[in-house]
Amino acid sequence: MDIPDPVYRQLKAKAALRGCSVRELILSGVKAELKGAVSKKPGKKFKLPLIESKHPGRLNLTNKMINELILP
Repeated sequence: MDIPDPVYRQLKAKAALRGCSVRELILSGVKAELKGAVSKKPGKKFKLPLIESKHPGRLNLTNKMINELILP
């Protein structure tokens, strides 16, 4: 199998991060592809807003209020 050098370097780095060999990483990818585990389907669509409000558009937050909520 002929793998271009830049791709092989990425593959080798990914294998090192996972703590496995390049061979093991390639085999796991091939097995997943043969099993059909790799999905090419588009993600599930959803409608916004996810949480309905009784009073939409009525929340008036200042930067100070947001910072107090985010920062301890």
